[in-house]
Amino acid sequence: MTEILEKKTVGLHRAWAVAAVGFVTLIGAAGFRSVPSVLLDPLHEEFGWSHATISAAISINLLLYGLISPFAAALMDRLGLRKVVSGALVLIALGSGLTVFMSSSWQLLLCWGFLVGIGTGSMSLAFVATITGRWFVRRRGLVTGLLTAAGATGQLVFLPLIAMLATSYGWRVPALVAAAAALAVVPLVLLFLRDYPSDVGLTAYGAPEGSTAGQRVVATGSSALRALTALRTAARRPAFWLLAGGFAICGASTNGLVGTHFVTAAHDHGMPVTTAASLLALVGVFDVGGTIISGWLTDRWDPRFLLIAYYSLRGLSLLVLPSLLGPTAQPSVWVFIIFYGLDWVATVPPTVALCREWFGVDGPIVFGWVFASHQVGAAIAATGAGAIRDAQGDYNLAWYLAGGLCAAAALMSASIGRRLEPAV
Repeated sequence: MTEILEKKTVGLHRAWAVAAVGFVTLIGAAGFRSVPSVLLDPLHEEFGWSHATISAAISINLLLYGLISPFAAALMDRLGLRKVVSGALVLIALGSGLTVFMSSSWQLLLCWGFLVGIGTGSMSLAFVATITGRWFVRRRGLVTGLLTAAGATGQLVFLPLIAMLATSYGWRVPALVAAAAALAVVPLVLLFLRDYPSDVGLTAYGAPEGSTAGQRVVATGSSALRALTALRTAARRPAFWLLAGGFAICGASTNGLVGTHFVTAAHDHGMPVTTAASLLALVGVFDVGGTIISGWLTDRWDPRFLLIAYYSLRGLSLLVLPSLLGPTAQPSVWVFIIFYGLDWVATVPPTVALCREWFGVDGPIVFGWVFASHQVGAAIAATGAGAIRDAQGDYNLAWYLAGGLCAAAALMSASIGRRLEPAV
């Protein structure tokens, strides 16, 4: 067994191929998640559903995207990455495709909310933490940044295409395109994704001699029980609650508010939907660089200080956004897009690192619970901002509330201690 584990591949380590498949997979799955924010107005116009009703479906999606995450991480230990991820992609495609037949709001809640929410939740950021935890010792922060950027950026770069298709052909065409994008990735997952380095006779990338990193761990017992046990253990530490609280605000200020409502908010100020969608897509473009840089910094700096900086700067940008929006994309809006894009999901690599530092081998599952709080915050913000828009006719109060919450997240991050002894 030792000889097998110490085998080396010729050229690039297999871990990079696994990371590449994960990158493409996350982009494909993100295709559907770009649809709802563009289709708020078309659905409102065709069916007469309120913005709050449509936002409620998005909230269910966001909530399940997080709550399923820790259970999916545990299920990946039992069934393997390929089975869980390929099944999730099929579920996403099913939920997206069925939306073209809906005629009642409960069907919107079922398709957009439950089916796609469960599918995306089964391969959310806990999937990222699982890959980096199994396949990498060196460059964990960098790879975490790359894979996180894939999920967030994939959602945003689809926006111009979705907006163009919706404008030209109606909202049903982009829903089918998103379903096809998810299905197209399934063969790659089945052919190239592997569970552990030891499955192909390797150790994890950068593992020191004699390390057990990358060896298959046989999971026993119920996956759900393991996820709940990890939560119970983690909940005894203040660090968990501080990470979860900060990440809930992260979700509220990104996916829940900006990701769901930016296009509609800009359109309220006279900006064309296609222009607003293109601006939000640019957030995704700059997010690639910002998240990769964040991963690189996480390998070198105290992750707590990075979180303090990210939340503080994000809060300031949201406070000034209402004064920047208008019928055209002024230079000040471009500055916001660039700045906010660099910060979009830069919080993920340092949060994953702190979960690994505090909770050891259970780090991916604990991060799944932390990520669940992210999506709870996103769900509340998605519905809350829609209600604010219905009641007041604009989103100004939502932007101001999010900016204040980001200041609270910075304070939470400053309160997280460092674990002096390694977690086991």
